[in-house]
Amino acid sequence: MKVSIIGGGGRVGSDAAFALQCAGIVSEIHLLDANEKMAEGEALDLLHGTSIIGDQRIYAGGYDRAADADVVCITAGLRRKPDESRLDLINRNVSLFKQVLDSLKSANLKKDAIVFVVSNPVDVLTRLAIDALKWDPARVIGLGTVLDTARFRSLIALETGLPASQIKALILGEHGDSMVPIWSTAEAGGIPLVKLPAFNATQQGKVFERTKKSGAECISLKGGAGRAVALSIAEVIHPIALDQPKVLPVSTQLAGEYGVRGTCTSVPTLVGRKGVLKRFEVELWPREVSALQASSKALDATWAQVAK
Repeated sequence: MKVSIIGGGGRVGSDAAFALQCAGIVSEIHLLDANEKMAEGEALDLLHGTSIIGDQRIYAGGYDRAADADVVCITAGLRRKPDESRLDLINRNVSLFKQVLDSLKSANLKKDAIVFVVSNPVDVLTRLAIDALKWDPARVIGLGTVLDTARFRSLIALETGLPASQIKALILGEHGDSMVPIWSTAEAGGIPLVKLPAFNATQQGKVFERTKKSGAECISLKGGAGRAVALSIAEVIHPIALDQPKVLPVSTQLAGEYGVRGTCTSVPTLVGRKGVLKRFEVELWPREVSALQASSKALDATWAQVAK
């Protein structure tokens, strides 16, 4: 399995490459960046560790070297400012993203390749990739709320004192301000979280608010998130590489689920070697469904500006 990372010289791209290297599941990692020397340096640094961690091929190069990639992971983009929403990035990032897509068209990617969008605003850019590349929507996946879900679970564990690995809770909808916490199915070791006496509505609200603001908190403290993003990227790529399907809240183009059609947003999705295998329309509380639909409308409004 070969993964090409566009933006591989940046924080998120290079951290993703390191997460993939450490797991030892993918066999080849290609780093591509507008800053060619930075990509070369990151590739060399990773290469120096292959005798310790594994025998992957790791190198830098242009779009021509992405032609035989199984997964093209796009992390390139401008960083979000501390007081800026992900959707505020739209005007600054769309033109850059279109250049990336044009270069991918010229690269003649394999027809069974999967385009994996991480750049923000990820839901809108995932839809843009489908529209611009004329690619099978099942083979275009956005990171969506995989990262938000990881943050949510970890912060629930921090608040309750329960093991993070036992927390099963989801964030769905937009990877951004209108994200939706799914408390109706949230549990820890089979125990519904909403029934925990020591985890009341006030504490639940506190955890969700911190989850929603976690990206900005990381930017304020250290300039940007990277490590958890990288692990989230690996969590999506590994079931593709292993052909061992996994249900994840990735962003894909919905086809009527929850009354939403055409929008790229996150719902529980089975991901495998062929990309999107199935989406699940699980039963949610009515207010969660309404919030999910409202989130999709917000994304549609932004898409309308991009599609002009």
